[in-house]
Amino acid sequence: MGAGRLARPRRKGRHVMKVTGYAYPWDVLGDPDFTARASALGLDEVAVALAYHSTRAATPWSPHGSSVVARHAALYRPLRPHVWQGAELTPAAPAWPPWAGAGTDSGGDAVRALGEAGIAAAGWIVLTHNSRLGEAHPSAAVHNCFGEVYPWALCPSRPAVRTYAATVTAEAVRDLDLASVILEACGPLGAVHQHQHEKTDGVWAPAVARLLSVCCCADCAAGWTERGFEPATVRARIRAQVRELISTGDLTLTDDGLPTGVREAVLATRQASCDALRRAVLERVGPGVRTVLHGSMDPWATGALPGLTPAAPAETDAVVLQNWTPTRASRSAVAAARAELPGRVAVGSYVTAVAADPVPDMGSYVAALAEAGAAELHLYHLGLAGPARFAALGAACDAARGRAPGPAPRLRGGSGDPSHEFAQREPTCGDR
Repeated sequence: MGAGRLARPRRKGRHVMKVTGYAYPWDVLGDPDFTARASALGLDEVAVALAYHSTRAATPWSPHGSSVVARHAALYRPLRPHVWQGAELTPAAPAWPPWAGAGTDSGGDAVRALGEAGIAAAGWIVLTHNSRLGEAHPSAAVHNCFGEVYPWALCPSRPAVRTYAATVTAEAVRDLDLASVILEACGPLGAVHQHQHEKTDGVWAPAVARLLSVCCCADCAAGWTERGFEPATVRARIRAQVRELISTGDLTLTDDGLPTGVREAVLATRQASCDALRRAVLERVGPGVRTVLHGSMDPWATGALPGLTPAAPAETDAVVLQNWTPTRASRSAVAAARAELPGRVAVGSYVTAVAADPVPDMGSYVAALAEAGAAELHLYHLGLAGPARFAALGAACDAARGRAPGPAPRLRGGSGDPSHEFAQREPTCGDR
């Protein structure tokens, strides 16, 4: 296949980062040149999605088509009936795409294919983001102060959710040689979420979004009771604050206005449930496997990178921050995390090469994140970034290694055509 890029000297004084590239199983299995490109980038590991939410994912390198539609959240490992017998919440198998072993073990096959090519693999597992389960089991989902259900968000306070997450993790990593396990959505999701034809962007002030993201389900309410607060009173107070903040017309508000005692009780309840979820999951990962949390230093953050609890840093090897936007705030967030987290916990920067508004100078941005204290680069996304974005992946990897930028690979025009350097055959019209 040819073709790793020529090694280039490292620049003196530059930090060297561990590099993890992200991919879906169909990216690895549906493209005969995937492993050659991954090797050429010099990645430390490729994170393969083993349990993932619904998505429509472009496949610009694929000889089979232009995209994969994953209609619902799925476990990309075998579903063993005896493991899930009697469980309240159970995962679904994927029925897509047929050319990547749909419904069998596409996640495991992708990990093994990487291993055969000499590339280390990480298991990328999404835990509480599952619209299929939230719709089928609304009692397991987040409920806001108005009683509205967020079906995309499973609530960590629910024992059934923790059992599901732990079992999914155990089944995802079973019998695989993994260098790391990366946990996404290991905590609550909230009001801000890319839903079907989303029409809430730019509507809520940060303080309103925070209050609308507070789960008010029965299990969370029981935590408030344990801390001395009557649930109906707490719900009513949150509703009143939401209405008051909206009425100001100020979209910059960050102070939610809750009484200190109520705020502390709500946050403590959430953090206790997150700790219980994380511990249940990590217990099933097994010894000797490096664990990585997607997270935020903001304790109130919800979503794919939820707020860390005080106990979380002691129970993981690395924390990956959302740094998709190349701003001073992203660099400051890295520096703050490096100052706050224990020295043994690596700070990772999650950087995208497929943003609608591309990072102007990917190499300089990654270098700045390293200077701020990031020891790891988590690079999104090896499958979505096609020929038009491959040079950005290379620039990011070069910067992470402290290397001088290399020449851009020669790419043939046309969506779906791999670079000439990696091509084994020309896709035909029938392949598309």
